[in-house]
Amino acid sequence: MIERCVRREYPIGSGKALQFIYGSKQAKTKGGLTATTATTNVYRSEQFKHTMEDIRSQCCSPDEVIFGPDCRQSLYCHLLCGLICSDEVQIVSSTFAHSLVHAFRTFEQVWEELCRDIREGVLSSRVTVPAMRAAVSKLLSPNPGLADSIHSKCSRLSDWCGVIPELWPNAKYVYGIMTGSMEPYLNKLRHYAGGLPLMSADYGSSEGWIGANVNPSLPPEQATFAVLPNIGYYEFIPLERPEARPVGLTQVEVGKQYEVVVTNFSGLYRYRLGDIVRIAGFRNSTPELQFVCRSGLTLSINIDKNTEKDLQLAVEAAGRLLAEERLEVVDFTSHVDASTEIGHYVVFWELCSEAAEGVLRGCCNRMDLSFVDAGYVGSRKAGAIGALELRVVRRGTFQQISDHYIRLGGAMSQFKTPRYVAASNAEVWQILCGNVTACYFSTAYSL
Repeated sequence: MIERCVRREYPIGSGKALQFIYGSKQAKTKGGLTATTATTNVYRSEQFKHTMEDIRSQCCSPDEVIFGPDCRQSLYCHLLCGLICSDEVQIVSSTFAHSLVHAFRTFEQVWEELCRDIREGVLSSRVTVPAMRAAVSKLLSPNPGLADSIHSKCSRLSDWCGVIPELWPNAKYVYGIMTGSMEPYLNKLRHYAGGLPLMSADYGSSEGWIGANVNPSLPPEQATFAVLPNIGYYEFIPLERPEARPVGLTQVEVGKQYEVVVTNFSGLYRYRLGDIVRIAGFRNSTPELQFVCRSGLTLSINIDKNTEKDLQLAVEAAGRLLAEERLEVVDFTSHVDASTEIGHYVVFWELCSEAAEGVLRGCCNRMDLSFVDAGYVGSRKAGAIGALELRVVRRGTFQQISDHYIRLGGAMSQFKTPRYVAASNAEVWQILCGNVTACYFSTAYSL
């Protein structure tokens, strides 16, 4: 049914998919079991390959790229393989919107090198993993015509707007998880996608699949997911009464927010996902969910409570001031500084380029005023919470954070920028603090 919904909206023929997907390391438990991420298990399964063949969208890249030990080399090869198959690509996808934006930010830096590889038929020396190098080299042969075409198209683009449909003219849509913590990347992804539709992937987790996006033509911000009752047993904890007993599928109320609880049919686990969803309606007696945010992140010092969504909205509000200067926030995170008698919020920004001091002071004030939680506003006016602090970090800081998590065994496909960093998260905290280039304190409540 899910596949039919997608095919109805975006019919595709026989072609390929440019998929920015990455396997992670596998490890053996003491009991001899193989442990790895859920997506790595999917990508390694024969069923995944058969499914991609069935929907006529085989990945452009060989397995040696997907499961390569160096994700930067894998990304370069994904881009190269996608360009070699440029006329065949019908879908551009990754697990998360963040990975797609990262891929095309990287493309901005390496496109001329990719053209040279295609023109000469020789893989760049930056790819050093033997198996990856051998597999991709088999796909390469000198093609000056394709290289010249790519170079001409890239040279004509204005600020890389519409690069995806320009280079992959038969692509029908861009696909990935685009809700929740991925929403801040949608503006940049739309910039790269031009007029190409963005389709939010189905709602799932490592514990199991939860809901299907049965309205794939809706913008990701409006995506709703029909619960799949045959996958697991789902319960919902009312957000307004967290101490209440969870309710079942048929007991939820439209417009209310809940935390999702999933139990697999074998009864091996019953798990609180930590996802907050809103009931958008019902479809054939099953509720349609709209993802709101994760429940784990709550900025709080006094009586204030600000969620991941509140932080996102504050950054977006301030980002509109940056947009007037043709600037943008590359990524962001937050912290609560309680080291002084009066604590305050700290927001870290990485910018695409340098911004004037006056602009950043305005952004700092705009963010402070955009936290509209009554507890926060009242505490700021009463002086119980200090001025919000904006710390600007060097370019590449959030890439360092990503590299850190990948070194710990995470997969690039599953990386999510942490939206809150405690000082106890020593290595990430050190990366952030070691890259700060400027600090600004809000004067919004002292005016």
